[in-house]
Amino acid sequence: MITRYERLIARRYLLPGRGEGFIFLVASISLVAVALGVAALIAVMSVMNGFRAELFDRILGLNGHAVVQGYGGRIEAWQPLQAKLKALPGVVSATPLIEQPLMGSFGGRVEGVLVRGMTLADINGTPVIADNVVAGDLRNLQPGTNTVAIGARLAEALGARIGDSISLINPQGESTPFGTVPRIIAYRIVAVFEVGVYDYDKAFVVMPMSDAQTLLRLGDAVGMVEVVTSDPDKVGAILAPIVPQIAGQAVVNDWKSTNSALFSALVVERTVMFWVLSIIILVAVFNILSSLIMLVRAKTRDIAILRTMGASRAALMRVFMTVGTLIGGLGIALGCVLGFSLLYFRAGIVAGVGRLTGTNLWDPSVRYLTDLPSKTDPVEVVGIVLLALLLSFLATLYPAWKAASTDPVQVLRYE
Repeated sequence: MITRYERLIARRYLLPGRGEGFIFLVASISLVAVALGVAALIAVMSVMNGFRAELFDRILGLNGHAVVQGYGGRIEAWQPLQAKLKALPGVVSATPLIEQPLMGSFGGRVEGVLVRGMTLADINGTPVIADNVVAGDLRNLQPGTNTVAIGARLAEALGARIGDSISLINPQGESTPFGTVPRIIAYRIVAVFEVGVYDYDKAFVVMPMSDAQTLLRLGDAVGMVEVVTSDPDKVGAILAPIVPQIAGQAVVNDWKSTNSALFSALVVERTVMFWVLSIIILVAVFNILSSLIMLVRAKTRDIAILRTMGASRAALMRVFMTVGTLIGGLGIALGCVLGFSLLYFRAGIVAGVGRLTGTNLWDPSVRYLTDLPSKTDPVEVVGIVLLALLLSFLATLYPAWKAASTDPVQVLRYE
């Protein structure tokens, strides 16, 4: 424990004395550098966590944890398969789906679309779609009425609004003596939704299951069965018993295999960013080290006098260790405030920097998500704070040892 007089000396050494302005400047730079390093780590790691969490929630919210996809893009007897999947321990739901890439046309514009057929109950029970309707009403989506809901980015690309009719083009149309004539059907737009993932908002066209079966000439068949499990990380083990039963008829694709490249890249980038940004704190710690060394040199006479007055070597070590740790601690506190402020105002900061530089810093077509996400992990923040404190403490050991090793006889011999 540090005593009262040691705290008094440490507080005195934190303030600049006569002729010590340069030492105070270096210590201030060290404090700011620690703050910047901590703020950068908190902000960047929170954004990376938010990016992964948002992608995970939105992608799995639309595609489930796994899909059982039939060979040839169709499953004829899907009801027994659905029942078997629901009976598996750990399976929360099994939903029949139809997904098919087609072409969509409106007003002379043509875009690639991904038609998704779902039952009305499943459409309304998918929060990623039902809770993100930006125009229109999903209640107007009814079987047999040729109505669809489309993504917001697709609506922008086509220039379509609620009430307009979009033409869906199925290349597998009618066979004629002159070749195959594509099947073209017009559908009225009754809702526009924004999932938040650019690729989905740019392509998705959602319609009732029966309408999708009619458009794609599937009869009563579906394309796949989407599965949601109680634990996404154990989806492979949960669905393992069904694999032998569907061999030769369908294949199981879970979210890990479908999005493995994306999530693996995020893990690598997150790890690299942590260690790269930690170098900022390390550089700041070297500044603390240099400022303490200069402080010890400047206070050599004071240290010698304290030693002659009875101060122990351990007491002097505690004084200088306290000084360095306080500089680091103040920098960490300032860094936490700065880091959380950056996260709170992140959207405005990105927009402001974009206006100043004339560039789009967050292009949804490149970043996948339409908004800059953030998710702060308290355990991670505590780890960053402890790392910075530990490095700051280690930087004080050598200067404190040099101060404690001062020989008062040698210093005061010619005084």
